[in-house]
Amino acid sequence: MTPTKTTSDVTDSRDAGLAIPADDPPTSRRHDDRDIDRADDLPVANEDRTVLVAGQWKLIWWKFRKHKLAMLGGIITLFIYFVAVFVEILAPFPPDQYNSTYPYAPPQSLHLGQVEGEFGLYVNGYAVSFDPETLARTFVIDEEVRHPVSLFAKGAPYRLWGLIPMERHLIAPDDPSHPMYLLGADRLGRDMLSRLIHGTRISMSIGLIGVAISLFLGVLLGGISGYYGGATDNLIQRVIEFLNSIPKIPLWMGLAAAIPLSLPPLHVYFLITLILSLIGWTGLARVVRGRFFSLKTEDFVTAARLDGNSELRIIMRHMVPSFTSHIIASISLAIPSMILAETSLSFLGIGLRPPVVSWGVLLEEAQNVRSIAQAPWLFWPGAAVVVAVLAMNFLGDGLRDAADPYA
Repeated sequence: MTPTKTTSDVTDSRDAGLAIPADDPPTSRRHDDRDIDRADDLPVANEDRTVLVAGQWKLIWWKFRKHKLAMLGGIITLFIYFVAVFVEILAPFPPDQYNSTYPYAPPQSLHLGQVEGEFGLYVNGYAVSFDPETLARTFVIDEEVRHPVSLFAKGAPYRLWGLIPMERHLIAPDDPSHPMYLLGADRLGRDMLSRLIHGTRISMSIGLIGVAISLFLGVLLGGISGYYGGATDNLIQRVIEFLNSIPKIPLWMGLAAAIPLSLPPLHVYFLITLILSLIGWTGLARVVRGRFFSLKTEDFVTAARLDGNSELRIIMRHMVPSFTSHIIASISLAIPSMILAETSLSFLGIGLRPPVVSWGVLLEEAQNVRSIAQAPWLFWPGAAVVVAVLAMNFLGDGLRDAADPYA
């Protein structure tokens, strides 16, 4: 006689998950058993799982490299600063070396071919003619004359970075008395390429030093304004509004004109940099103030305050690093305006003065009609300013977009 299963037995077995009701067909039991065996053989999904975590800077880099113009601007900017670091090696001649025989000599082209029985680099010489009425000197490229040129040739001695004595130049004529003006010559017969390369260091370093001072003032004063608020915030903001209300060019002209003419060129350089820095910090200070207003109520700032940290440490070690990427983008966009400011002041004759060589000083020599008509190559420093400013603006735009967490 077949034993009967009570309702309580079936309920207990179902609760335990170990039995199937007796009235189920055997085929169903076999099918369920096979399903259970197959489920046991499946791999566990949570085993061997790898979690990849990317930091903030890596995420910024991944986004930045997708910006083609920003990448191009970054490469050009690095190249310009490379030139600024090694100007003594890259320049064929010293910036003040002149040859009165070749004033306003036109640019020469660099050729590769046979010269003096050997295969190598050379430039063609000049054929000089005089106008009998005006006695003006005219230079024409003479393709029959070839002056050999060498890479890493010996030239005028110099000190690399003012420390290491050297005499090798990246490119120079084998005979120093032969003319080599790849970008033409100015009114005194000085090589425009050499002066343009030497001017790169001055113009680009003013941008870096000026932005460094502006960064310190902007972060410090903007942080104090946003962190404390109240009367301190009102005072700093009124100073910022006063400085922003003054037209920039007249203000720069007035401050730069107050520099005595008897000061050495190096002192003038640092004073011009200081003037540009003391005026250029206002924009960054406003940005930092707004960020501090939004961050000073965050939990990590409250925790740092309760932990006994000083207010300066809370500002510099906890709050400023939280928007470092934005500060970097602001710096890259501020350097071009510093370069343009120095160029404008030097072009107007109230900035840097000879014998200091900068792009603005070089452009000052291109203010007359003769330069436009007969020596257009004197505007090469202007082209350098345009390329540098555009490259750094593209770089800054890319950094700003890559560093924006809400984009």
